[in-house]
Amino acid sequence: MLMLCASPVRAEPAEYRIDTEHVTVAFLSAHIGYAKVLGQFLEVEGSYVFDEQTGALSDIEVVVNTASVFSNHDDRDDHLRSGDFLNSRRNPEMTFAAQTGARTSQRTFEITGQLELLGSARPLTLQATWNKSAEYPFGGSPYVMGVSARGAIRRSEFGMTYGVDDDLVGDEVEIIIEFEARRQ
Repeated sequence: MLMLCASPVRAEPAEYRIDTEHVTVAFLSAHIGYAKVLGQFLEVEGSYVFDEQTGALSDIEVVVNTASVFSNHDDRDDHLRSGDFLNSRRNPEMTFAAQTGARTSQRTFEITGQLELLGSARPLTLQATWNKSAEYPFGGSPYVMGVSARGAIRRSEFGMTYGVDDDLVGDEVEIIIEFEARRQ
């Protein structure tokens, strides 16, 4: 009798906010063909909605402060902030937004959205892995989810053509995203 009266368990989507102290948005780009330069952005925030039971993923947004670029070389960082690359004064933010993500296996997702950079919006697909979700083990902190994502863009598609024609700087930029997010 109790079984008949019990309401079915429903999945509950929850909002997650990226922990700004545990996030890396990085990039790799070829430098004159010798090696790839690894850089990152030091100021990143974002959020999304996720339902652990169903795997439904939605309302994804990641916002990057372009002036926070860091490649461990002051002159290069100044050049990356300039009009040749990020033009940080005119374009202080780079944003990735997606309405949904498609589950491709138990813990992987394909997320196709729009990357807005230098005033242009272009499609970007990220391959994401849901690493772990659990109560955070330090100091009674909230429920945390860990995610790894990868993608690539052609910077020339955003009008960033410095060094492309003479192969000084690669056109393809690999994107590396690692973060922990706190359930709200």
